[in-house]
Amino acid sequence: RLQHFDENCPISPPGNIEQFAYRSRLHIVSPGARCFTSGSEQPKNSHIQIVPVALPSAGMDGYPRQRKQNSATSPSTRLLVARHGQSEWNAIGRWQGQADVPLSDEGMRQAAGAGLLLGTFGAVWSSDLERASLTAAIIAEIIGIGPVLIDPRLRETNVGPWEGLTHDEVETSWPGFLEEHRRPDGFEPYDDAARRMIAAFVDIAAQSPGEEVLVISHGGVIRAVRRLLGATDARMSNLSASWFDVRGMAVTAGDVVDLADAAPTGTAL
Repeated sequence: RLQHFDENCPISPPGNIEQFAYRSRLHIVSPGARCFTSGSEQPKNSHIQIVPVALPSAGMDGYPRQRKQNSATSPSTRLLVARHGQSEWNAIGRWQGQADVPLSDEGMRQAAGAGLLLGTFGAVWSSDLERASLTAAIIAEIIGIGPVLIDPRLRETNVGPWEGLTHDEVETSWPGFLEEHRRPDGFEPYDDAARRMIAAFVDIAAQSPGEEVLVISHGGVIRAVRRLLGATDARMSNLSASWFDVRGMAVTAGDVVDLADAAPTGTAL
């Protein structure tokens, strides 16, 4: 849920917040500076916990198996599913996949900026990969919601032998693959990745029926879900996000929005 700044609001002095013993310090305005037209809640937690959650169908593939829901009578839950902030490999154009690459300093600043634009949510969920979970924790700290709940099904697509390679290195070893949209052996099929994401969406929605939930995931797999659901295949820059509506077992894709006022920093997975 995006909020809007009140131009007449007095700005509190900025402060430095150190996140979870990471080497960088984030320079962000204090909570009193947010002054949104709605959503005036202040952060309630000085340090947001990150908590793994075992859901009923928390396997890494397939749709939920143990829950049967009536989509016609279930309340609709809206998920705002965002790509993480810039990672260190995003900054140099390397394919990441499920490699656990940390956020760059710019990525942490992007996450803080997104937090200042967002209102309240019923819950905050994240992939277990550090670049996503730290993005979620920074945002949760600012909007005052926690803990960050973790589901590994929200991970990026596994890119197999392309992990860690640049565009040029991929082109050298697999000439023509990128232009022809081909993928090597060992690369997780996009539809499989999308199905595990949708399974996670259904389970997450069941924990917060009728609410809006923030989910921090990864650009490639968010795009895969949108394609599988027949939505426009929009490019996902860092901290862009897609709305999804979940009603029972039915999932539909909505609009794509930007949560960070920044130029794209690479679309490699």
